[in-house]
Amino acid sequence: MQRYVIERDIPGVDALDAQQLSGAAATSNKALAQLAPKVQWVQSFVAKDKTFCIYLAEDEAAIRDHARLSGFPANRITPIAGIIDPTTERA
Repeated sequence: MQRYVIERDIPGVDALDAQQLSGAAATSNKALAQLAPKVQWVQSFVAKDKTFCIYLAEDEAAIRDHARLSGFPANRITPIAGIIDPTTERA
């Protein structure tokens, strides 16, 4: 499985409350259940008017299928080539 960053343009997403975010997660999870095991949601970061989501997927088509089923846009899909963090220095 390839790791991807999905950028979703969603005006006002940063103003959603916990209940609304829970509902969005439930919608996403329902779509993911239909596509399993081709795509997995790892986590999402909410920013002003967009989210940045980390997914594992067989290919970009699986991510686009999730976007279609969930109703959440996948405006930019970027394959992740590698990961670094503060501990990378010790590798």
